[in-house]
Amino acid sequence: MTPRAPYASDPLLSRGRQHFEVLGETRGPRTVFQRDRDRIIHSISFRRLRHKTQVFVAPDGDHFRVRLTHSLEVAQIARTMARALGVDEDLTEALALAHDIGHPPFGHAGEDALRTVMAAAGGFDHNGNTLRAVMTIDSPYPRYAGLNLSWEALEGLAKHNGPVTRPQWALAEADAAFPLELTAHASLEAQVAAIADDIAYDNHDIDDGLRAGLLARDALMTIPFVARRWDEVRRRYPDVAEGRLMPELVRQQIGAMVNDVLVTTRARIAEHRIATADDVRCAGVTLAGFSDTMQQDERMLKRFMYAELYHHPKQMEVAEQATRVVAGLFTAYCDNPALLPEGWGARLPATEPGRSRHIGDFIAGMTDRFAIKCYRAVVGPIEMPDGF
Repeated sequence: MTPRAPYASDPLLSRGRQHFEVLGETRGPRTVFQRDRDRIIHSISFRRLRHKTQVFVAPDGDHFRVRLTHSLEVAQIARTMARALGVDEDLTEALALAHDIGHPPFGHAGEDALRTVMAAAGGFDHNGNTLRAVMTIDSPYPRYAGLNLSWEALEGLAKHNGPVTRPQWALAEADAAFPLELTAHASLEAQVAAIADDIAYDNHDIDDGLRAGLLARDALMTIPFVARRWDEVRRRYPDVAEGRLMPELVRQQIGAMVNDVLVTTRARIAEHRIATADDVRCAGVTLAGFSDTMQQDERMLKRFMYAELYHHPKQMEVAEQATRVVAGLFTAYCDNPALLPEGWGARLPATEPGRSRHIGDFIAGMTDRFAIKCYRAVVGPIEMPDGF
């Protein structure tokens, strides 16, 4: 096992939690970051990811990915890289597992719809909503709101994609409650979790797109990065039918990206003379990431995926109905708050923007199927396009 690097986040040096926890109330011989991971896994917000869109809305097929399975795959890739780099595996895994908790139903279509209908109340951002979920909404403990995650976990969730100079209202509120140094870079653990997310969805979305029949293998081969990996696979398995080799292609691509990140990250750590966790935050650059060459390849792959999969006509048809569901629910609850469940209705603020944000919280926590059920109950009939 790779020894702990001097620039790793150390659970013994954690900056603590927002709310004081009485000694003896914690359970088992776990570090601060292990407890963070376990609190996330046991949370309601995490469980709901099993019925939230990754690529396909409410997929009929059991083999398609949802937010939960995607998060597990991100955690696997992230933990592998964390171990190789000698940074804290538990914190990295916690961040990977929690990074999508703030997503509303229906993926990006749902987020776009909430952002539009909540514009007068400050809009909606899934990253800020992740902090809102783990700090305020998901409250299983008797003495305080939220999961009471460590400062390092909250910092990583807030800025795993880099420093934040203009936080949206939800992230700004989280930072005001427990300052997270938003303008500095996050830990290496957070950076590793972020690049693992890119690696996972770049490649696993290919797998799902092929399975759904929305991507064509020949079209994929127009991407040089993919074509090079495919040639390697064909040379290695010349006697195996091509149809059986697509999963191997995906594995080869993930391996190539992971190895590139490890080499590049080690080189940047050396270049910037990183010796401590604080050095990581003060480096002024993202340390964990792709080389320039791989970044160009990855961007080309992303452009292809947007054109051929994410904006495919069948996907856009579903997105249109998803937008109708989210917007319709928001309007219905604003016009008649009595439609809200009893607990949510009792906590509804009397004035704006708190009122709209509270309704947004309720909708953002919904799964795809629960949102459709609520729409039919409080708005009217709706038929979603057939699944894949």
